[in-house]
Amino acid sequence: MLRWVAIVAAVGVLGTAGAAYGYYEYLSGKIRKGERVSGRTTVAKPKANANGTSAMNILILGSDSRLSDADKALGGAADSAGARADVIMIAHLSADRSNMSLVSIPRDTRVDIPQCEDPKTHKTYAPTNTIINASLGRGGPGCTLATVQNLTNVYIDHWLMIDFSGVVKMADVLGGVEVCVEHSVWDRPTAAIPHGGSGLKLTKGTHIVKDKQALQWLRTRDAFGDDSGRAKAQHMYMSSLIRRLRGENLFTNPGRLNKIATTAMGAFEVSSEIGTPKKLYDLGMELKSIPPERMTMLTMPHIADPQAPAAHYLPARDASTVWSLVRNDVAMDTNGKAKAPGAATASPTPAAPSGPPAAAPGSIGVSVVNGTAGTAGNPAVGHRATAIATALKTAGFTQADPARTAHPSPGTGVVYPAGAGEQGRADATSVAAALKIPVSDVKPSTSAQVVTVTVGADWKSGTDYSATLPKAGGVPAGADAMNGADTGKCMPIQPVYRWAG
Repeated sequence: MLRWVAIVAAVGVLGTAGAAYGYYEYLSGKIRKGERVSGRTTVAKPKANANGTSAMNILILGSDSRLSDADKALGGAADSAGARADVIMIAHLSADRSNMSLVSIPRDTRVDIPQCEDPKTHKTYAPTNTIINASLGRGGPGCTLATVQNLTNVYIDHWLMIDFSGVVKMADVLGGVEVCVEHSVWDRPTAAIPHGGSGLKLTKGTHIVKDKQALQWLRTRDAFGDDSGRAKAQHMYMSSLIRRLRGENLFTNPGRLNKIATTAMGAFEVSSEIGTPKKLYDLGMELKSIPPERMTMLTMPHIADPQAPAAHYLPARDASTVWSLVRNDVAMDTNGKAKAPGAATASPTPAAPSGPPAAAPGSIGVSVVNGTAGTAGNPAVGHRATAIATALKTAGFTQADPARTAHPSPGTGVVYPAGAGEQGRADATSVAAALKIPVSDVKPSTSAQVVTVTVGADWKSGTDYSATLPKAGGVPAGADAMNGADTGKCMPIQPVYRWAG
């Protein structure tokens, strides 16, 4: 959304009679770029739908880097071990460009980070299991992108990153953004958390935050309760920013446009495939027509991490529902018009694999695993593996059998032996098709001996996986969703951070 400001502003300047090639080159020179992906990931880009359009997913990152003097002054200690991703969001733009969603992933979520290579130093980082914000320092935004793709099975088209000083510059040039708190707040060190505190200090009610105060709002954690509360405050900021921009006619003031465009181009770093003013403008035009009531902002449902329950999270079972909504391009809101019976869907069709045709169904060995428990410690649905294996036998896959051991999994998927190459993928895809599992959920595995179907917690009944796909507005309660048109929300404040102001 901040990028949208830069994009619209840039094209406004470029579109005036006085815009010249030299100015375009000037803006181009201010754009910082990096590789789209720098980590191992097998998530493939879906094909466009029958109308020739595709959904678009953009990873938005807020970096806590202290590399520049400006960032050191704003962020405190300059000896932090590498950059970390303070903000991780997926912006999803629907294929028909009628709606969008913004999903935050709490920065303290423990995940598998794949092998990554830093594009600048060429240093290789081994796979690890740790909190997701560490991915940025293990190969840059491209490593975070690969980590997010592997976590969600959502293909990410582009990334955008802004650091501390960039947030302050943008808030300053825009004149601030309206936010609201239920109580007077002072986020400062306390006896319980002596190292904490963003410094945010506001009286009860609405305020226009800008300059360093905007950064304090976006960084506040403890006063808002936890990382989930911080994400909600960030959503409030983004919603307010969008409404503010839509309420202004920026194109009537060339001087203001010039200032915003110049500031924005220098504030962001973007993935290289969109690293020109023209491409950023084209992307911005995709977003400008979506009304606030068709924008939904939410947080990935999460639970306490047993390894560090007071500090870290794991994805909750309902997280798979959120990612299913995104992967299948289902609107998070219910404010759209219902499609007429038989109307073409706007959802992108997964790319069909290239390579050899699948073997005859009866010759493909298939193991079916019951993963309906979701996570360890939860009860599984009895006989699910047997039911799916039976359905596959009926479809001609006579060598399909239930596995002897259950393996909890939040989501359903199909894997095949990595050594089987394209033939293995073709065989696995034919198995997935029989159960109506999307091709995007078919992946290679170094441990699988045969094609393996894991029936996850998102598929507890029936033999048609497509019937489990969520309906419009089917956002789980744990996602704490906020509609972009909602202006009546104020952030609650933890008692210890309230003051008598």
